Amino acid sequence: MEFKNKFYSFYNSILSFVKKYADQFTVLGLCILFYYIFFHNIGTYSLMDVDETRYVAMARDMFHSKDFMTLYLNGHYFFEKPPLYFWQECLSFAIFGKVNEWTARFPVALLGFTFSMVVYFVSKYFVNRRFGVFTSLILATSLEFIMLSKYAILDIVLTFYIGLSLVSYFSVYFCKEKHQKYFWWAFYIFAGLAVMAKGIPGFIVPFGTVFFTSIMAKKFKNIFKPINIIPGVILFLLIVLPWHIYMLNKYDPLFFDEYIIKHHIERFFNTAHNAIGRKQPFYYYFVVVLWGFIPWIFSMIAVFIDKIINWNKLHYIDKIERFNFDELDNIHKIISLCWITIIWIMLFFSASSTKLVTYILPIYFPLAIITGLMWQDYVDLKKHEKPINISVKIFGWVCVVAGILAMFTPLYLPAQLNYDIAEIRWFSLICLLVLGVGSLLFVKYRKYLGVFILYVLFMAVVSAFATEEFFEVDYRFGQQDLVEFAKYAKSYDYTISANGMDRKYSLLFYNDELVDYESEDKNIKNIKHDLAKANNIVIVKNKVLPELYKNLEFEVIKKGRRYTMIKGITKK
Repeated sequence: MEFKNKFYSFYNSILSFVKKYADQFTVLGLCILFYYIFFHNIGTYSLMDVDETRYVAMARDMFHSKDFMTLYLNGHYFFEKPPLYFWQECLSFAIFGKVNEWTARFPVALLGFTFSMVVYFVSKYFVNRRFGVFTSLILATSLEFIMLSKYAILDIVLTFYIGLSLVSYFSVYFCKEKHQKYFWWAFYIFAGLAVMAKGIPGFIVPFGTVFFTSIMAKKFKNIFKPINIIPGVILFLLIVLPWHIYMLNKYDPLFFDEYIIKHHIERFFNTAHNAIGRKQPFYYYFVVVLWGFIPWIFSMIAVFIDKIINWNKLHYIDKIERFNFDELDNIHKIISLCWITIIWIMLFFSASSTKLVTYILPIYFPLAIITGLMWQDYVDLKKHEKPINISVKIFGWVCVVAGILAMFTPLYLPAQLNYDIAEIRWFSLICLLVLGVGSLLFVKYRKYLGVFILYVLFMAVVSAFATEEFFEVDYRFGQQDLVEFAKYAKSYDYTISANGMDRKYSLLFYNDELVDYESEDKNIKNIKHDLAKANNIVIVKNKVLPELYKNLEFEVIKKGRRYTMIKGITKK
């Protein structure tokens, strides 16, 4: 009995201590979780073609050359992007004293980590700590946000600075009037950095959001207050203009034609880049968000459908007609701002002729805010209970069925593919079954916080411990060959000619030398010329080997699953 009393006394003292320092423990817990989501194992797998190997190779060249103004790709001018991403990469290389997968991915992982924490603090500031926890965890565990926060390309950099600019702007509606000018200035600073991250989208997304949301809130005139706009515009131009002026002066008209006309205006309005598969239908990004916002998209769709079904009962038309932004409480103010932001981002990127999966990444911040409110209401108030329960059950059963199917892949998958996924199969099977069965049980017993925690832990575990394995599976379809060939060439001081793989930059990064890329993979004349070069290897696709055997003499050095490395036969 005495031991029991001591135990309860100790337990209560610990609980009291945790409650007293709840803010600090919340931040500590989020930091630990976010470490595993964003940083764990990021240096243990190779850089991915196309963009990761390309951009990191360019950053490495900038770091070694100390030319921090002009971008080069494989020895040629590269005028597609501004340099902020590459500056951040160079800073990482300088801090850690090496160029490798970890130092390349560290800056983007840091931005994903930092922005998730920012979302926590601003959501806490706008509403309360609990809301901050929900929103930050939803953002940090959204599938596409995780993927691109561990992938060394430009989109998370753009998203980070657009996100900070929007956070600064939203704060204008929640702070004292005397402090508003500081948030306006911060908005212009981060918008300028967003432009330096990826050009025009860094301007259009934040300023378009300001335009439409200020009309909705009937605060349009506040934009043009001299104390807000004059210092803000000056700060914006001080960030954006120096590099652009320098490049125009040094490389005009080539820079103007390439950077402004081709890669900004033409890319948005016409089909200049459709030859590489970037033309997509208007609804393309609606489909992307369906998988990019997993696992939270299912509950969001369920609630949305429920609201449409009960449109008349909920009196939305009357609410819209009587809408007054100033009369809203803080949580509904931020929700209103986020809905306008989502609509604007979706319309802007959908209207573009050029579409890539990664472009839509800025939309996940406002989506996380809206979904955070749904889940907080679901967990705390049992609100949206019916539609979210349905979504959880459907998703749960999908996971259970997928887990069961994973048990029997040897029965229906080709032997080679089954071998490729062998290492990840049991891990995926266990995770899917735990998620599926667990979520079904939590819903059955109305333990809705358990469902939320299970979703978060599932995505965190997959991000921390399965990303490497998923990448390794992908590498086996060809890139692993190229990485090995490039490292071989570097070890034996060979130059590389690559036929029919002009966007396979693994060869460029892992060989650390210029690569002679040929776009045509069946040009016998070019391959013969490349084989005749001294100390040069040629990499070709396996499918062209039969034709090469008929027409050329060469030595096979290494043969991979999709590519083969050959060299000319030296005549004695």
